[in-house]
Amino acid sequence: MPAHFAAVLYARSLTADDAAAATRALEGAGAAVGPFEAPAALADDAPYAVLAAEVKLDAGRVASARDALAALPVTAALVPAALRDAERKLLIMDVDSTLIQQEVIELLADYAGKKAEVTAVTEAAMRGELDFAQSLHARVATLAGLPESVIAGVRGAVVLSLGARDLVEAFHAGGHVVCVVSGGFSQILDPLAEGLGLDHWRANDLEIHDGALTGRVLGEVVDRSVKEQMLRAWAGQHGIPLEHCVAVGDGANDLDMLGAAGLGVAFNAKPKVRSEADAAIDLPNLDVVRFLAGV
Repeated sequence: MPAHFAAVLYARSLTADDAAAATRALEGAGAAVGPFEAPAALADDAPYAVLAAEVKLDAGRVASARDALAALPVTAALVPAALRDAERKLLIMDVDSTLIQQEVIELLADYAGKKAEVTAVTEAAMRGELDFAQSLHARVATLAGLPESVIAGVRGAVVLSLGARDLVEAFHAGGHVVCVVSGGFSQILDPLAEGLGLDHWRANDLEIHDGALTGRVLGEVVDRSVKEQMLRAWAGQHGIPLEHCVAVGDGANDLDMLGAAGLGVAFNAKPKVRSEADAAIDLPNLDVVRFLAGV
């Protein structure tokens, strides 16, 4: 019995030739393909284009169909129809370089004059070359002695990714659940999450004593396994099957939750994450996720 999917094309611009090429690629992989159409919700002045088509193919041909789409000159994803059609979904996102444009640890390190050193460690950790928890402890140690007041300055420097607010609002308008889980810090995330009206969030806690950062974090580090645990816990709390969940992230710390969700999306991600995710967005617009998920 054939499995049902949607093939979603997304790029700065798309043409009828792009749709025809995608159709040929999928048919070559043994799929039956419906017409590619633009989502009605996509605004005329959107900074990117999206086309989607119904796809039917045997479950054993999914990998070859994804390979065929990956060879196209535009970006494409094959998304299970069951997820796109689900009445209630859960979206879980990473924060640094996903929900927001910056890495908070680097903003803090700049105050300590350690930005270059910390940035190099962050990039290695996100590529999966270092243990995340160990790298976090090492980076946070460079912040020891910073006055607590720098946190307000970092909060003011944080900028949401393009389309982030639109994505959250679209999911909420559809009655869905939106969560974030971060290897960053609750002192920055808490007000941001409250302002966006998120349903759940979790991050690390910076230890502060006598008005200064101690260079330590409190409690269990939010690493890749904790991120997956939070996805499972929040999905279970709301009675949402994992196959109806969408996870979005950019670094190796996100791989477990991307793999557990029905749709794992790499957002302007490191090569290792792009290669393992179900879909990869290489545009700066986070709200593309809503069209992958059918929201």
